[in-house]
Amino acid sequence: IKKERKKERNLCILLNHMISAAGTFMENSQRCRQTCSAQFKSHCRLVPKNYQHVLALVFAINKINQDPELLPNVTLGFRIYESFFSPRKTYESSFTLLSTRYLMIPNYNCDTKDKLSAVFGGLGSETSIQMATILGIYKIPQISYGSFHAMLSDKFQFPSVYRMVPNEIPQSLGLVRLMQHFQWTWIGLIASDDDSGEKFVQTLKPMLTRNSICVAFTERAPQVPSSSMAQAFREQHFKLHSSITQTKAEVIVVYGDTDSLLGLKLFLHINYQTAPIGKVWITTAQWDFTSNIALNKWTLKPFHGALSFAVHTEEVPGFRDFLRTLNPYQPQGDIFIQRFWHTVFNCSVLYSSLTIKDGRNCSGKEELASLPGSDFEMKMSGQSYSIYNGVYAVAHALHALYSSKSKKEATGKGHLLELQNIQPWELHPFLKNVQFNNSAGDKVYFDENGESSAGYDILNWIVFPNDSFIRVKVGHMDPRAPVGQEFTINEAAIVWNSRFNQTVPRSVCTDSCRPGYARTVREGEPLCCYNCAPCPEGTISNQTDADHCDRCPEDQYPNRDQDKCIPKIMNFLSYEEPLGFVLASFALLFSLLTALVLGMFITHRDTPIVRANNRELSYVLLLSLLLCFLCSLVFIGQPGRVTCLLRQTAFGVIFSVSVSSVLAKTITVVLAFKATKPGTSMKKWLGRRLASSIVVSCSLFQVGICAVWLGTDPPFPDLDMKSEAGHILVQCNEGSNAAFYCVLGYMGFLAIVSFTVAFLARKLPDTFNEAKFITFSMLVFCSVWVSFIPTYLSTKGKYMVAVEIFSILASSAGLLGCIFIPKCYIIVLRPDLNTREQLVRKSKSGTQEL
Repeated sequence: IKKERKKERNLCILLNHMISAAGTFMENSQRCRQTCSAQFKSHCRLVPKNYQHVLALVFAINKINQDPELLPNVTLGFRIYESFFSPRKTYESSFTLLSTRYLMIPNYNCDTKDKLSAVFGGLGSETSIQMATILGIYKIPQISYGSFHAMLSDKFQFPSVYRMVPNEIPQSLGLVRLMQHFQWTWIGLIASDDDSGEKFVQTLKPMLTRNSICVAFTERAPQVPSSSMAQAFREQHFKLHSSITQTKAEVIVVYGDTDSLLGLKLFLHINYQTAPIGKVWITTAQWDFTSNIALNKWTLKPFHGALSFAVHTEEVPGFRDFLRTLNPYQPQGDIFIQRFWHTVFNCSVLYSSLTIKDGRNCSGKEELASLPGSDFEMKMSGQSYSIYNGVYAVAHALHALYSSKSKKEATGKGHLLELQNIQPWELHPFLKNVQFNNSAGDKVYFDENGESSAGYDILNWIVFPNDSFIRVKVGHMDPRAPVGQEFTINEAAIVWNSRFNQTVPRSVCTDSCRPGYARTVREGEPLCCYNCAPCPEGTISNQTDADHCDRCPEDQYPNRDQDKCIPKIMNFLSYEEPLGFVLASFALLFSLLTALVLGMFITHRDTPIVRANNRELSYVLLLSLLLCFLCSLVFIGQPGRVTCLLRQTAFGVIFSVSVSSVLAKTITVVLAFKATKPGTSMKKWLGRRLASSIVVSCSLFQVGICAVWLGTDPPFPDLDMKSEAGHILVQCNEGSNAAFYCVLGYMGFLAIVSFTVAFLARKLPDTFNEAKFITFSMLVFCSVWVSFIPTYLSTKGKYMVAVEIFSILASSAGLLGCIFIPKCYIIVLRPDLNTREQLVRKSKSGTQEL
């Protein structure tokens, strides 16, 4: 198809296209029959779908030649050579490139038109390496469009090789991300039985291990059996079948190129006829498992629902229209199209030797779009897309070479450089720096290792009952994307193997530990095989397959299933709950009763019974008791800073006033009777000053203790999150426990003194004598507070507060009832006893007894 034009210069881009195993199109053409020796004759087979590689090359060159902006006045051409899956033929073709056409004499080239600029090839790794060994000596740019072999990335050994396929590392990383996305932690691995397969396993396994993914088994792909290998194939077949069927792994990763995995395709075909293996097959970009399917009649049904990585490709504008113009009767120099048409449409091509006995003739109007995907696809495959981009990369590099100022200066006065003087090695600097956007919108450039910048597409294979199929793009692995966005997958678009009923397959060694449980290692087994143990008390696991259980934050606690933390309930004695309401009611009731007694004493302040018992002290005692009942309300409700400061200090001071008043009353009673004896000097101690001094001095001492307490280590609101599960105890921290017990101890001391004095005065005349009542009241008071201490120390939270409130109310009620209720009884119900005569009579009687 090379065109001769006036004022045009011609370059030749040579495509080294391999046969059969290497992936080219050609079967029994005249040249194939003449070239293939007996040992390679079985490999001279037509692979119809690889005809697209030739068409992609032709399409790209035609587009470049029609582009007035790219390589103006330059026409590109090409030659195609076959390697016939033979190293000898590969070397022979490589040497032919270095010779004059039709004369294979290396280093002798007198062509003025066919100037070699770059070589494309090959589809297989072995052929690419064999070519690079020869072409690298002459520094001829070699564009490899199908080889993934890592050796070609070695720029020291192969500095002239540029790969249109991306590095394998992103593909391996994509496999790991795919496993992580679907939580597949137990997988099988099948690799080709060669060095590349071994290297892939050695690269992938550590990546899987680092991401907690285990390999259930690793097997080598079986070889295609021959008559001498039948027994070996049966053994391999049995071993592989056992590994696949006797494992819980539902996902199997397959690595290898098209030819090294022919035996695996045969294995799956045989098993599908007897016992289909319903697994999720994940294949790498190296394997096109649809190749040779049509030729060998092997079924594709085992691959229904498979996921495969493929070199990234996009829809190239105009390519489908170009394919629709193909016609076997208008070959336009295409030596392949008639044989291709004859093969895929099973018809006879007129005026040729390509006939079918009793078959129909080809009309030339057959639709390529009607062919099954195993024969031909209308969309560019990954290899075709690589060829398309590679041709454009060379064209842009040539364009940059021609446009360089240094080259123009070398020719003098801006004349174009004579193309015949360009050497292939001069293209390298421009190829390394080439960068452009192709017609599909993709950015094309080579990295520092001479590899393509493209990523990988993830395809989902949907196979129909008639073995036709479609490939649906469901994801992408783009190493150029921002961190965290390299891997994308559309889970909803995936069609799974029918065995899974369209639910996401699970591939795990052990069923996942549900939340509330943690994994424990099984001794001697991989980390992916584990037992599930419930979380210890007080801990949770809120995810599946948790490695360990975690404690909740202090303000939260585990729920019953131990799979989440829930906020703890704030626990304090409130007015809304029954206990708080009852205690508050009793406090108000006793306060009201105390106020009534105080009012009664004020009303009857001039009666003998009130005056005889030191009414001023009675008023002080009643007021202090009223405040005692009311101060218990400070203990109810959520503790705050002010309430914590007031609780114990107010309680201590007010109770000290109450007990001091009782002590003063007791001492006054004793002194009153002692003063009646003739010649005694006790009369000078009687009076208000003594009682007031006792009350004030005793109370001030307690005030001093509280002042020191508040000044050094005052009480403060505190949250106890550990004492009671599920609750936060909102309480007042006393700050200094020593100060708190000093307050209680001092009150106890006053109570004991009062009890002792009252006990000694119990035999005094009982008319209006309070000694007996004070003795009993102090007995009640001491009993309450002695029992308070152990009870207080053994309770927590609101119950501790309730104990203190109860003690305050009980002891205060004891004082009120024992001291004042008998007097109220006389005032209200026995006014006849509330007379001076009754007081004098009893006083005399008591004096005589004493």
